[in-house]
Amino acid sequence: MWRLKAVRHKVHPQCGNLEEFQFKRREYEKALRKARKDQQLVSKRLLQEESDHEGMEIAAEVLSKKEVVQLFRGIQQSGEERVNALRDFRRALRHKETQHIFVKLENSMHLLVGLFSGSNAVWQLEAAHCLHELSHSDEPSIALACLPATPYLLTYLSGQSAKFTELCLYTLGNLTAESEAVRKQLLAQGIVPALASCIQSPHAAVVEAVGYTLSQLLQAKEAPEKIIPSVLESGVTSHLLRLLQSDSEFGIGAAIECAWCLHYIISSNANTNLLMVQGAVSKCTSLLVALGGAVASGTATEGMDLVISPVLRCLGNLLANHGMESCREQMRDSRVLVALCAFIQGFLQQRPSVARESLWVINNLTADDPVFCSAVFYLNLVPVFMQLLPFSKGINIMVLRLLCNIAEKGPVYCQQLQQREIFSALHATLRMAEPKVVRLSLELLHIIVASIPQVADEFTEKGISALEAIQYNSDEEIRLRASYILDRYLHKHIQVNTPAV
Repeated sequence: MWRLKAVRHKVHPQCGNLEEFQFKRREYEKALRKARKDQQLVSKRLLQEESDHEGMEIAAEVLSKKEVVQLFRGIQQSGEERVNALRDFRRALRHKETQHIFVKLENSMHLLVGLFSGSNAVWQLEAAHCLHELSHSDEPSIALACLPATPYLLTYLSGQSAKFTELCLYTLGNLTAESEAVRKQLLAQGIVPALASCIQSPHAAVVEAVGYTLSQLLQAKEAPEKIIPSVLESGVTSHLLRLLQSDSEFGIGAAIECAWCLHYIISSNANTNLLMVQGAVSKCTSLLVALGGAVASGTATEGMDLVISPVLRCLGNLLANHGMESCREQMRDSRVLVALCAFIQGFLQQRPSVARESLWVINNLTADDPVFCSAVFYLNLVPVFMQLLPFSKGINIMVLRLLCNIAEKGPVYCQQLQQREIFSALHATLRMAEPKVVRLSLELLHIIVASIPQVADEFTEKGISALEAIQYNSDEEIRLRASYILDRYLHKHIQVNTPAV
């Protein structure tokens, strides 16, 4: 059988160095782990009551300017006529066009804020609903028009009505999403201390609303310098961590919002030593273990999957920022690996992003810690990982990275991988079209055969033919890596057939 001995792509003398390969990958891995931040998830909430469904036909059509003016005149009246006009106007404000007409009317916002800050409870509640509808606009100019209401929105957070407090919180959260000017004013008016107080409320709906409003603040572009330091000083983080429970009396909704708040703080590159002292790693690990058990047993409740992603990102970024050495005291439970594998298997088809995030956390766990690498073998998780190699969308790339982490720990670990038929898996990945998959496969193969050269015999004819085919790859780095492995470690296995003369 004819075998390729040499091709025109010569090995560059400096590209075959194992230490250089590992250094490049470690630098890339370091950047990857620290850059694993989610795109900003600014969203807005619109609270609706059951009574809102009555009379929806009023809001079905956009009002003309004349009709808006007529409604505004009704609001200027008193008694029942004012109440009815406010209720009709609340529904009309769900249209962007109506919002723009209203805020431009002379004294319109002055009147609305006056009713909101007045002593008549019925008018105040209806005005609050109107402000809430305005806050849901994605137009910064509308948020700016609502600025006169912010002192009262903050004042009412300390009121007795949980429903009214919840409404004010969501209105504040919506307003902060659109305008830096609004955020600047709210910070000056003391929104962070107000939220730190509200999060201690006994009402689940209020606590969830605090999480939403705080998350909107934390997503602002100026948050790392102007918002997060005051949040860390306010003492709110201890309450966020306290609420990271799957069976909390405050419900899964509060846990979801608090988890996202923690994620935005941790991924901001702010000083997170306080969170470490408060046991953030331990809290995240315990919650993931509990959630993993529920997913594995099929007893996961509605919404439980929504808390997994932000908690995964919290733990992953804490590991990246502080290193395994600093986190080890809070990471004694190897069941977290089982939980992460449960997420991978449970969400691989429906929510592959959760599977990717879980693999990323395992990558961070195994990057610098031989204990977790050993736990991978003890828990027999390598076959689980190898089953994921055919999957694209970044899944197989993350698997190969964590397998490289394990192989880098030395010959004993490489031997364990080889005994679990890692070469058979590499036969397939070396032939894949994705360059990153091929590159990482070559690196994993290189680490193993360099650590224990005697296992090169196990790579077999099928694997060598894959390497020879790679030497015609359009990517020069991939060609050079394949050539180096062939020439340095597998040359005695290459057969050359010379045609008979």
